[in-house]
Amino acid sequence: MASKELRWEENAPGKYYVDKTCIRAKFCVATAPEIFQLDETGTHAIVVRQPTTSEEEERVREAILGCPVNAVGDDGDEAL
Repeated sequence: MASKELRWEENAPGKYYVDKTCIRAKFCVATAPEIFQLDETGTHAIVVRQPTTSEEEERVREAILGCPVNAVGDDGDEAL
């Protein structure tokens, strides 16, 4: 389970994030490339923007479920 205490600072503000346990498997990037990208160094993924449609939200949920190390987090309404 992702930890907001380990959240990368480069993540876009909002409820979804990638934490420092990311191993660059790129599942999230492949699933929702409009939301997730590799950081400038290419060492880990980050959230570049929060989803704005129900379709994007669904792809983010898929990325959360498919991340092999559970590095994609959801703070829920707490972050809003």
